[in-house]
Amino acid sequence: MGDSLLSFGKIHIPKLDREIDQFIKSQATEAHLLDSMSYSLAAGGKKLRPLLLLGTIAFFNGQITRGAYQVAGALEMIHTYSLIHDDLPAMDNDELRRGKPTNHIVYGEGLAILAGDGLLTEAFHLVAEAELAAELKVSLLQRLARYAGTQGMIGGQVADIEGESQQLDLPALQSVHRRKTGALIKFAVEAGLLISHQEQQISDQMQIYAENFGIAFQIKDDLLDVIGDETVIGKKTGMDQALNKSTYTSLLGVEGAKVALEDHCQVAMSALEEVKLELKITQETSLLAELIQTLMV
Repeated sequence: MGDSLLSFGKIHIPKLDREIDQFIKSQATEAHLLDSMSYSLAAGGKKLRPLLLLGTIAFFNGQITRGAYQVAGALEMIHTYSLIHDDLPAMDNDELRRGKPTNHIVYGEGLAILAGDGLLTEAFHLVAEAELAAELKVSLLQRLARYAGTQGMIGGQVADIEGESQQLDLPALQSVHRRKTGALIKFAVEAGLLISHQEQQISDQMQIYAENFGIAFQIKDDLLDVIGDETVIGKKTGMDQALNKSTYTSLLGVEGAKVALEDHCQVAMSALEEVKLELKITQETSLLAELIQTLMV
């Protein structure tokens, strides 16, 4: 991770975490529910999606206000809910997440399900109360619902489950992951664009960046499931093969997946360079570029 990205995270992640923590503590009425929600939120992780949202605002020299932290916090809450549910016995049946026992191992399956439900629901509550203009909040809520819902992440998760024990071709696999993994990444960029009031021409190039970022992120995840170190990535490897899932590594092989990862990273970086030229941005690097570089093998 680059120095500027590390510095950015040190400044903004504590503010993001504080916004989430204060909000869920103000809303949760059941102590065990709050404990379960807080457990998964505090489990660590790189906070990639909220950093991508905040980094997009920073890329355009926008002001990162409390409203931006609130939207970024809601995004992290939805991502965390999806992980809790993904780990459940009925889904991926994982016992380890970010180096710690998964939520249902600690709190039981019933409470884990409800903790995920609570994080999802309260995420929309948080955006609705964000310190942003009403029209902007409506637009953000619509997009967040679409990308987290049946057209986005949930639809992709269903397609992922139905694809188990099947040999998906590359276009079908990409369709799964554009929704399951890519949708919330796309929302992060779009939310940053909306909050920083960017023009449509710039948004089109940033959509290319976001889509290729999402695909590259999934390819990297597939590679780590094959060649990653469990002590480093904090979860069991070999799970995709155990569940008979089609992955970029199963379709392309490890070396082919590495080439595809590099290709998508380069497309994303090229789109970013186009935006820099259009807006006459002279900075040599950016947080958005560094986030792409973290994916490169």
